[in-house]
Amino acid sequence: MANHVYKKIELVGTSEVSVEDAISTAIERSSKTLRNLRWFEVTQVRGDIHNGKVSHYQVSMNVAFTLDGE
Repeated sequence: MANHVYKKIELVGTSEVSVEDAISTAIERSSKTLRNLRWFEVTQVRGDIHNGKVSHYQVSMNVAFTLDGE
């Protein structure tokens, strides 16, 4: 296994469906403009409540990708 250097950024994904969908949405969207995505860690989960029910999920996460080159 090669030695890697990672760059870590923060993303916030949202979904009306679930926490998992908010995570997937953020990863899929960011993968369109970032290369070499490797891992994520959820740092916060928030949501909106409307009429006594969860109406929206918001997930903050760190996402890391490997840098190009040696």
